[in-house]
Amino acid sequence: MQQRGSDQYSPRRDDEMKHELQGMLKGEKPTRAEEWHDPEPAADDDPPLASGPVRPGTGNDARERADEAFRFELARYLRRTDFPADRPEVLAALDENHAPEPLVETVRHDLPGEHAYHNVQEVAVALGHHPRA
Repeated sequence: MQQRGSDQYSPRRDDEMKHELQGMLKGEKPTRAEEWHDPEPAADDDPPLASGPVRPGTGNDARERADEAFRFELARYLRRTDFPADRPEVLAALDENHAPEPLVETVRHDLPGEHAYHNVQEVAVALGHHPRA
């Protein structure tokens, strides 16, 4: 005798269940009665991600990885609400957010002071850490 379908149900019931599922499997609408079970679609204002989220250490060479790691470290201690900011304001935000001393010293000594920065990226570029092309 050939084993067929589920051991819990008879072959006839297996065929009935298969037939019942065909509509759900081939349909182009949600298969659940409760809407909250279905995944939420992307919002209209969600930014597109070409290759998924960016993580430190995914660059092609050592310089890219170092630049990326620096930008991530800087972003850990600077919020969007900290901008626009000049060098003293960036330093104050780093201090307020308990940034590590080497990062604060890098900004203190290397960030040009005559410019207002609008985001972490601008600060990183001014410090010589350029984004990958």
